[in-house]
Amino acid sequence: MASASAFLLKSSPVLDKSEWVKGQTIIRQPSVSVVRCHPNAPSALTIRAGSYADELVKTAKTVASPGRGILAMDESNATCGKRLASIGLENTEANRQAYRTLLVSAPGLGKYISGAILFEETLYQSTTDGKKMVDVLVEQNIVPGIKVDKGLVPLAGSNDESWCQGLDGLASRTAAYYQQGARFAKWRSVVSIPNGPSALAVKEAAWGLARYAAISQDNGLVPIVEPEILLDGDHGIDRTFEVAQKVWAEVFFYLAENNVMFEGILLKPSMVTPGAECKERATPQQVADYTLKLLKRRIPPAVPGIMFLSGGQSEVEATLNLNAMNQAPHPWHVSFSYARALQNTCLKTWGGRPENVKAAQETLLVRANANSLAQLGKYTGEGESEEAKKGMFVKGYVY
Repeated sequence: MASASAFLLKSSPVLDKSEWVKGQTIIRQPSVSVVRCHPNAPSALTIRAGSYADELVKTAKTVASPGRGILAMDESNATCGKRLASIGLENTEANRQAYRTLLVSAPGLGKYISGAILFEETLYQSTTDGKKMVDVLVEQNIVPGIKVDKGLVPLAGSNDESWCQGLDGLASRTAAYYQQGARFAKWRSVVSIPNGPSALAVKEAAWGLARYAAISQDNGLVPIVEPEILLDGDHGIDRTFEVAQKVWAEVFFYLAENNVMFEGILLKPSMVTPGAECKERATPQQVADYTLKLLKRRIPPAVPGIMFLSGGQSEVEATLNLNAMNQAPHPWHVSFSYARALQNTCLKTWGGRPENVKAAQETLLVRANANSLAQLGKYTGEGESEEAKKGMFVKGYVY
């Protein structure tokens, strides 16, 4: 395919990692190519293409394939413990392994799911049958991904806001994750509307995402860029739209500054909705209208896929909103990257009992199929359970 990245690779020779110049070693990264817009121009436009460029484009397009989306199962051990506690199970590695085995081995899951985001423990873990989790996913035609951030911590100098840590050592970690079979990565920053958001918090979130994205691409992983605008607050949908425009403007400015190749990234944005405590609720059509207006103003067509997070919406609400957005063609693949909105009913059906595994897997497949139909714009909402309609918003949610 004649992508910009492929052109760059052909037009720029791959250099040895080190070249001796006047007795000094210059480390040359083979992942940097330069395009000169004019032979006499004093400056050059630098785009990171890299030895992984074609693979990054291929991975991103595979994840953003028609009728499929992402299963987010990268909850930290602490968060997974909360999920297990909700069904009366202790937070042990064996219980986490049993639940994750149930998810990845659901028969035919790859028909609806193109990628699965894993926590580090899961990337190196085997199923209860002794097969590597990564291998089970690949056999299902599901691309393994990995959560690489180290969580949120207070941002000094802000209005009680947070920043996402994890850049230290990220290059070596992403290289190791690639060797283990991961092909995409995820990093979650958050923006809080009730707390401002301050310009400092927005800039910090955007810069961190951009640095993470550049480092991930250098090591063969497609970065999922996720600045989550939290549902917390009683603000209306117009305020969410206003903040989202600012956040995404900053994010793409810094992605460009860091020479990130847009064809080799995926986005995981929040839908544009009112705050969870707002008295005026929005219809799926209103959510779709606001969200698509935002995407058209801020997201370049070069980006292959936009995989929405559910952010505490009910399973049915998240699916209805996605379906409403897919009633017309878009320059990007508009799909889902859901955790609770795929897993909630499945987890409760399982209840930690081996005899319920098959029924729980069938429940997961029902939700995955519903969102697959929504990605194609063909979901009707008929026959949904009451459990699937329950909201899952948690104030101050920590992933």
